[in-house]
Amino acid sequence: MILVTGATGLVGSHLIKALVAQGRTVRALYRSEIPATPEASAIEWFKADILDIVALEEAMVGVQQVYHCAAIVSFTAKNKSALQHTNIEGTANIVNACLNAGVEKLLFVSSVAALGRIREDQAINETMNWSEETSNSEYGKSKYLAEIEVWRGMGEGLNVVVVNPVIILGASDWTKGSTAIFKSAYDEFPWYTEGSSGFVDVLDVVDAMILLMDSSIKEQRYILSAANLPYRDIFTMIANAFHKKPPHKKVTAFLAEIVWRLEGIKGLITGKSPLLTKETARTARATVSFDNSKLLKAFPEFQYRPMKDSIERISSELKKQYDLS
Repeated sequence: MILVTGATGLVGSHLIKALVAQGRTVRALYRSEIPATPEASAIEWFKADILDIVALEEAMVGVQQVYHCAAIVSFTAKNKSALQHTNIEGTANIVNACLNAGVEKLLFVSSVAALGRIREDQAINETMNWSEETSNSEYGKSKYLAEIEVWRGMGEGLNVVVVNPVIILGASDWTKGSTAIFKSAYDEFPWYTEGSSGFVDVLDVVDAMILLMDSSIKEQRYILSAANLPYRDIFTMIANAFHKKPPHKKVTAFLAEIVWRLEGIKGLITGKSPLLTKETARTARATVSFDNSKLLKAFPEFQYRPMKDSIERISSELKKQYDLS
């Protein structure tokens, strides 16, 4: 029996689809509604919040493997409390429930934000950690502290492995998370920055997770990154896949400071999360690279999908999902 938290999110939804396709027995946590997907009927759905200790204990009965994908991803200051509760306290609850249930292995989906992703002078690798100097986000801090809970579980006898994905690209709700990049490109968002980051296909993330879970590897963490690319290149590839106009206006440091403030005011008026925040404005201008060699050395047969191919597939999936011409 495999338990998946965050099963309705970008990573979790693609993970359970892959596990079901392999004939695995999957129990998936949900909080409100069971998603209407083709594989939903093949899954044992369990209603539980990771902050509900009693429900988690019940969900763990008979479980051997746990994929902990549930998290809040936010770079808005007002969500600081929610980040701490869900990402840190929720992960601590998962670790404790795994220990109490005698789970064989826990795989935790962390983030490169936990490694301190603002390091323009060197490639980021698995030996690094979050610090005030290398990260500007409460989200990064919350994932770092969540990892501390996972390593605590390891110290108490739990077999664990951690993955630190970069920006994950995949078809999901394109008003949320990294998939919003595709909506911005479809809407012909005109601005670009000169920053760069790592990008990875959600299918590669899922493949790597299953490989690591089924292996004898434990007490390790792995960066998952297919390619280090400029944001402008990613937006241009997506715009081209949608046959839309690519970004063509450069965002200077001064302009970025103005825009995130205006977005903040807009968010207060509309009640919606701002497209750009103080944290994301800084991150988008940073030139950052990630070292993905550790996973490739552990699994020489593993290959990341070409980013152009991934973007074309995801764009096609989103066209069908939103009935776009």
